[in-house]
Amino acid sequence: MSCTRFLNLSHFVNRSAGSAVLRPASLLLACALLAVSGCASDRSPRSTEDSETSGRIKVVCAPDLRVMMDREVESFRKLYPEADIELTYGQSREGVAALMSKTADLVVAARELEPEERSVVVKGGMELEGYRVGKDAICVIVNPANPLLSISLDDLRRIFSREARTWPDVMGKGGAIVPVIPPPGGDLWTAFFQRVLGGKSPTAPAVRADADSAVARIVARDPNAIGFVSSVHVQDDVKVLRVSALTGLPDWKPDAERVYKGDYPLSRIINMYVRSKGPKLANGLVTFVSSLDGQKIVHEAGFVPTAVPVHFVRRSLMLGSH
Repeated sequence: MSCTRFLNLSHFVNRSAGSAVLRPASLLLACALLAVSGCASDRSPRSTEDSETSGRIKVVCAPDLRVMMDREVESFRKLYPEADIELTYGQSREGVAALMSKTADLVVAARELEPEERSVVVKGGMELEGYRVGKDAICVIVNPANPLLSISLDDLRRIFSREARTWPDVMGKGGAIVPVIPPPGGDLWTAFFQRVLGGKSPTAPAVRADADSAVARIVARDPNAIGFVSSVHVQDDVKVLRVSALTGLPDWKPDAERVYKGDYPLSRIINMYVRSKGPKLANGLVTFVSSLDGQKIVHEAGFVPTAVPVHFVRRSLMLGSH
């Protein structure tokens, strides 16, 4: 079987004209590219047409997904040397604008599109397709000296909207609450405040970190501080709180199983956005990231795969440790 014929079958998502804007990734991608490694040598070196494995595209990736996408693109290039992929890094807002203006062909974002972005897409008559390739837990962190163990989304809303100003206001102990926030406009900022404040900006006085990863360092130094970080930026010198969707409902740890199943209420989706009539190579890269090999890279980068079935195995308490 030739490589081209193999890739044109069930490997790739069927896209019809007039497809819905921002369709989520299908689990039909779960088995994509299982045998692709044996196909690369079959391609003719003269082939430079735009296809799922050749051509040229520009990808804009959110900075906090850099490690993951560096490895995804490197692995794809090894399989398909005729794929010319320019990988750049920038805020998702800029990437989405570049995608709509056709100066970029694929955007990798750790958030959903904002309402104004969706409005521009609809008004412009453009079709974008969104594919969910992973999840990340947004971890709420406090100083280890803080006795609080869990918090609700409503308490977080009250803290960042300045309704709750001291720790006793949220059933904690201590003095004035010191919110610590990442740089405005980034994916982590946007995803957190989309969920907690309905997309509004925080009004509580806050310490602004110069990077997402710096939030944890600031919280570790201040016993009254509270912040939020990606799961990949959690440090040993901070305490991660359990989170509940509403006061009185069960609270959850931000572990991989709870994030995957949707129990943990503060997770963000890793999306790949392409134009429905954009280069075929962009769709090919999406399919690779959604394949078993691509999802292993998602996992190894510290995120939770969502494009393939995942099984969680818990060690029996009856088994001794050796």
